[in-house]
Amino acid sequence: MKIRACEVAGMFYPRDPHHLEQLLGKFFHGKETGLDARGIIAPHAGYPYSGETAAWAYSAIPASFAGTFILIGPSHRGLRTCISRVAWETPLGIVDSDPELASAIEIEADEVSHQGEHSLEVQMPFIKYRFPRARIVPILMGNQDYRSAGYLAELVLDAIRRTNRDDIRVIASSDFSHYVPAALARENDRYAIAALDDLNVQEFYRRVSEREVSACGVGPIAVVCLVCQALGARKGQLLFYGTSGDVTGDPTVVGYGAIAVM
Repeated sequence: MKIRACEVAGMFYPRDPHHLEQLLGKFFHGKETGLDARGIIAPHAGYPYSGETAAWAYSAIPASFAGTFILIGPSHRGLRTCISRVAWETPLGIVDSDPELASAIEIEADEVSHQGEHSLEVQMPFIKYRFPRARIVPILMGNQDYRSAGYLAELVLDAIRRTNRDDIRVIASSDFSHYVPAALARENDRYAIAALDDLNVQEFYRRVSEREVSACGVGPIAVVCLVCQALGARKGQLLFYGTSGDVTGDPTVVGYGAIAVM
């Protein structure tokens, strides 16, 4: 069986399974939201900086969920949009793929492009820890403009409908402002995120452009909102916002948001 090996363990998150399990337990402690989100937006930085925020996002989905996560993350190297159809390794064990759903999404598989990319990998330990029976369909997104997001959302929706699946949740992997003063990051990120209160994706793109918000996963965020909206979601809810400066004390920060789409 082919497996996508964990490549940023020891850098973005602990390689030792006991250390990782303890850290994730600490992140999730006291974060039961009582929500059942259809989709979430979670950050993908190193766990010391964004792990707390990511746990808030995953807490918007009940721990009993045992279906399939469609994960959409940005290609930081600007590679083409592609899907992975193999299981993914984590220090806590293997996260199985969902071959039926992955095959139904009409995107070319390219396991090589997924190598070395952290935007999806850092999500996997959260999934394995909180949802041990869940499966995955990871999608790496290249072009992130509005038209590309709409096209990818339609491909995902078509596959969900053709396979008649209702055990699906979607995840967008994204950080927000990168390396700007903390006050500016908070102001601009919250301004852009507010457009997702009613899932207004076009307004979200406009605000990101207006304030030059350097979010790396604008496209994945848009896809998740469009897919969830088509499946009945009506709103986005910001559960938590933080920055790297909250941990480091540095005045120049990266912004992180945990958002539930319901």
